[in-house]
Amino acid sequence: MKPLAWLVRVFLALILQLAWAGAPADSASAETDLQEYFRTQAGQLSADCLSEIQTSSDWRSRRAEYRRELREMLGLDPWPERGDLKAVVSGTIEEADFRVEKLHFQASPGLYVTANFYLPRIIERPLPAILYACGHAKVVTNGVSCGNKAAYQHHGIWFARHGYACLLIDTLQLGEIQGRHRGTHNEGQWWWISRGYTPAGVEAWFGIRALDYLCSRPEVDPERLGMTGRSGGGSYTWTVAALDDRVKVAAPIAGITDLRNQVADGAVDGHCDCMFYVNTYRWDFPKAAALLAPRPLLIGNSDKDTLFPLDGVVRLHEKVRRVYQLLGAPAQLGLLITEGPHSDTQDLQVPVFRWFNRFLKQESPLIESAAKKRFDPLQLRALSEVPADEVNTTIQETFRPQAPGESRADAAGRRAALLAALRAKVFAAWPEESTPPPPRPLASRELEGCRITRYSIPSQPGVNLDLWLAREAGAEETETTILTILDSSTYTNSPAKGLWLGDPASIRWSELRQEMRSRKAALAFVAPRLVAPAPFLDSDKKLTRIRRRFYLLGQTLDSMRVWDIRRATAALRQAGARPSTRLILRAQGEMAVNVAYATLFDSSHDRLELDHLPRSHREGPDYLNVLSITDLPEVLEILHPNLSR
Repeated sequence: MKPLAWLVRVFLALILQLAWAGAPADSASAETDLQEYFRTQAGQLSADCLSEIQTSSDWRSRRAEYRRELREMLGLDPWPERGDLKAVVSGTIEEADFRVEKLHFQASPGLYVTANFYLPRIIERPLPAILYACGHAKVVTNGVSCGNKAAYQHHGIWFARHGYACLLIDTLQLGEIQGRHRGTHNEGQWWWISRGYTPAGVEAWFGIRALDYLCSRPEVDPERLGMTGRSGGGSYTWTVAALDDRVKVAAPIAGITDLRNQVADGAVDGHCDCMFYVNTYRWDFPKAAALLAPRPLLIGNSDKDTLFPLDGVVRLHEKVRRVYQLLGAPAQLGLLITEGPHSDTQDLQVPVFRWFNRFLKQESPLIESAAKKRFDPLQLRALSEVPADEVNTTIQETFRPQAPGESRADAAGRRAALLAALRAKVFAAWPEESTPPPPRPLASRELEGCRITRYSIPSQPGVNLDLWLAREAGAEETETTILTILDSSTYTNSPAKGLWLGDPASIRWSELRQEMRSRKAALAFVAPRLVAPAPFLDSDKKLTRIRRRFYLLGQTLDSMRVWDIRRATAALRQAGARPSTRLILRAQGEMAVNVAYATLFDSSHDRLELDHLPRSHREGPDYLNVLSITDLPEVLEILHPNLSR
């Protein structure tokens, strides 16, 4: 078999020779098409969101399944081990009118949550309690992390001084034991997606176990629990309160908007992974927000917040408001909009305090004092040293179980069940199965004894692929067609760059004809979406931003490339090949994995020639949840009779 790089040389040379017919779409057009794709996809999910809810009985009959789906998308189905909290109060700070307990507990064995518990000095009966989830704030003194609870201490102080118990909990990345939030944001940990792992699930679990802790304290009235937080803490408030009805009143601040803002407008670029569930069921965010209904819910935001733009917050509120109205509880929902940027302002704080007074204490006193910080961060540290048994720094490896990595003896017999699981949990974003439109021929020309034809293939609305088919002149019918699926590395390797810039004299036409004759084959080439070089893809940072947009839509770039390959294969069959023509698919590296999955679903090929395959999806490519279902050894075992590698 000829090296794939040589075949790419030929492919790019053919593009040069057919320049008269119109080159592939220019970069500006490709970027515009991609943005339109994101807008359309986000719009479809927005239109679908809660559209099935027309009556209160609709909501009541579906709510439990929605909650289960959210648990699954957070990696909490089944629940992690819910053992002894092993809570330890490591110290106390005494003030004139309140005290602060420095404590830690284990959400699961070795998964530590560091916290501060603020309590009034005088407690005559069980108190209403607030779980405060902290946002992103790095508080490190002399190389020692004091936890982001130190940055939000003023909230705990205010609540304790006004008759509440208030538990402030650190987050995974910014706690006293510093784990990781930013796997896909800037660390290249795309296998998190394949595992179905998100640190948002860990943060939700922290919050649920924190509620367990609050309910264990005699100072707390478990029937009067509220939850709030800002930014990241607002996001965790949404997920915890959505999953746990023990939260009776909620006030998430600046922690949510809709898919249109995140994907089409690019707000996702400012967020790390802890803000998002793995969108297996292709939700827009109002569905998660509506899970708080009909409990008292205050949605807070400022009007110049670029991380959570106002228009998306208002759209989300409208969808949630309809559910509250159906449940006869419109007065339980509030919308708070203040002037200002993404910041913890008093304008946002005071209405939150008033909201909890109203619904947890049935009081409406005048709020005169502002929330103010009082303690040096080191005073609030709960741990003297990092415990030897902590798993915070490695929780991404174990939080979501992985499917067996080895091939299975019954792999072939498992194919039907595997395909069903993959279609439901991995490739749910594919369009509905249908016969594809026929490829549209754009140009055909005879060059150096070869007949070259260029086709346009509609993969899905807004996504069109170029297919190039080369036959030996005068031999319109061939026994075999070899389809090479290009990837970015082969498309842009250095010999190919020279040809792209214009060196057609270097094309080895005799070798091209020899390949056709020796294998009695036509040669075809296709580049799935976003493989062709373009300025808007010219850095890892730009590509990361694009890949994360796919992720929020319940897809990945490579899972949609699998669909492109399926469409290209079907188009090639429609481009004049006889039914008896053998079809060979050829690819390398991660693109070879995409070919393997495409052929799992479409068995119209006769042979696969795959080079340099990764050993596992841990190495790529990334598809949602795939490692919780299968891994490459099993897939290749199923394909073994038709596989050459």
